[in-house]
Amino acid sequence: MSEPLIVTFFREIPQPSFKDDPDLWQAGVQEAMRSFRVSIKNNYSEGTLQRLLIHPDSQVRQAAVLGLGLIGTLGSNAALAAILKDEDTYVRRFAHDALWEIWSRGSDPNHCWQLQQAMQLGDFAQTMAALDDLLVDAPAYAEAYNQRAIMLFRRGDYLRSRDDCKVVLKLNPYHFGAAAGLGQCYLKLKKPRAALRYFTQALDLNPALDELVEAVRALKDALGDEA
Repeated sequence: MSEPLIVTFFREIPQPSFKDDPDLWQAGVQEAMRSFRVSIKNNYSEGTLQRLLIHPDSQVRQAAVLGLGLIGTLGSNAALAAILKDEDTYVRRFAHDALWEIWSRGSDPNHCWQLQQAMQLGDFAQTMAALDDLLVDAPAYAEAYNQRAIMLFRRGDYLRSRDDCKVVLKLNPYHFGAAAGLGQCYLKLKKPRAALRYFTQALDLNPALDELVEAVRALKDALGDEA
């Protein structure tokens, strides 16, 4: 039996091994990834890629996730979030990365470009002004709120960062990054029970957030029966 076409395309990319760092692997195969993107775009719809996410062959799932990361839209948000709990290590990691890609792309290429430009300004005041302007034009662009929340957190404005994280989760309930960010805000605001609640939510969405496992354990120990 011949292998699925998507796997043929996928095999043209140098394959990762378990000793490889996935980020370094992706950076090292950029030309092959560009070719893969063209092949996927010319042969598969987003809906077909979504259906392949539950294929019994893990390599098909890996290829489908990678494809959605390259061409997918917010319409794939729920499907990709669901496979953050896949049994295959690379499917989970590719899904994590694919979600960040589609969140950043949002629903309008121009808004995505504005976000990228804002984050490259290097000056806090200028970046915040650019994000504020972007959100006037794109009030449903969750990732712009998330990036503003990160900027505010780094400046110690935990209340405003918290508020932006809440908006992100309202717009995109699969955003494990915003859930984790809310937990961090509540830790800084000395509200450990709220921090625990949102750290747990983030882990429920994405069990691979290893950095939160110890934080949850420590909070549960500290809170005791109150947790």
